[in-house]
Amino acid sequence: MAGELHLRQTLARPYVPVTQTPQVAYVLIEIMPTATATRIQMPVNVAFVLDRSGSMRGNKLRAMQQAVGLALDRLNDNDTVSITIFNHQTSVLVPTTSASNRQTIMRLVGGIKDEGGTKIGRALAAGLAELARAPQDRQARLVLLTDGETDRDEAECLHLADQAGARGVPIMAFGIGSEWNDKLLTEIATRSHGEVEHLRRPEEIEDNFMQVVQQAQAAVFHNVTATVRLVGGVTPRAAWQVVPLIKNLGYKPLAERAVVVPLDQLENNARRVLLLELMVEPRAAGQYRIGQIEVAYDLPLLGLRDEKARADLLLTFTADQALAQQVNPQVMNIVEKVTAFKLQTRALEDVEAGNISGATQKLQGAVTRLLNAGETELAQSVQQEAQRLQQTGQLSSEGAKTIRFGARKTVRLSDLDRPRS
Repeated sequence: MAGELHLRQTLARPYVPVTQTPQVAYVLIEIMPTATATRIQMPVNVAFVLDRSGSMRGNKLRAMQQAVGLALDRLNDNDTVSITIFNHQTSVLVPTTSASNRQTIMRLVGGIKDEGGTKIGRALAAGLAELARAPQDRQARLVLLTDGETDRDEAECLHLADQAGARGVPIMAFGIGSEWNDKLLTEIATRSHGEVEHLRRPEEIEDNFMQVVQQAQAAVFHNVTATVRLVGGVTPRAAWQVVPLIKNLGYKPLAERAVVVPLDQLENNARRVLLLELMVEPRAAGQYRIGQIEVAYDLPLLGLRDEKARADLLLTFTADQALAQQVNPQVMNIVEKVTAFKLQTRALEDVEAGNISGATQKLQGAVTRLLNAGETELAQSVQQEAQRLQQTGQLSSEGAKTIRFGARKTVRLSDLDRPRS
């Protein structure tokens, strides 16, 4: 049956001015699960792959052990779990077992000792092998935690990430502190359709491990795609995810004036929010249907395949200048944050290419956008790194991670839930 998802569109500008030249239109699309889907929960199969190298000594190791315990408390007895630990060597501490064996698991976790260096590839391979031992009707996740750089096996890590992606196993990669390889973990997450997170403090491990479990249990919508079909004179420029994280989704041409945006999985307890950037040719005053967005999905636990939710995309053109000046502040705030994200991403690319002047200019532009959007704390951090870059030609390790990961989280559902003008 249809009706498990509801779509809502909001325009950055409720009225588009009549002009003689093409112009950009921003359309915010909210994909919202209905009550039908909130009552079900996926069985879960989680593999923890945990760094126990010497640099994990102290608070990091203790926080990791506590985080595993809290994550286990979130699992149901019919869920499965495994734990692989690594330094320069790899050991399967807990082979795939029922999550009901909490006491035995936590006794083993409590005995983890820190020592040695860091080699991630073999540990990833072991974690993936443990996931394959569980029934395949479960929602699989591999949780990778490290605080250091792997020892010359980056190619193996990326090959395994490709395998995980092909098997439908997202790798949720967490780096603690500032000494881990953010480019490598980002690529691992991207290739496996997972996520990467920068943890500044050991205490953040707990919430993030629990969140992985909760999101896996809630990921009841599978094979989700958004198809955007546009009329003549309207072309897509970009498709962004803005909640839960800002991400350029890209798109694939489907047919003339139609593109497909992959969304993979959706949770039953949270909205997914997209920002479509469209180029619109001039039109006379009036309301126009410029296209349609269609979200297709499977809901396996209800036996549903290829269900669809649709919403028309409408634009109203006006010659009234007063109307044309109206904007939706929530959507324009999101546009500012997406622009800041783009500038910071391009600044990092410029730094790698040795274009220090270009990178500094982009970071300064991002600071302005972040301040306009009310992100004062992040703006200050980016400003400090821009000054450092201008003076020394380098970013700090911590600052580079703040720039890479901080801007992704600036859009919040609370911003969208404010009263709309």
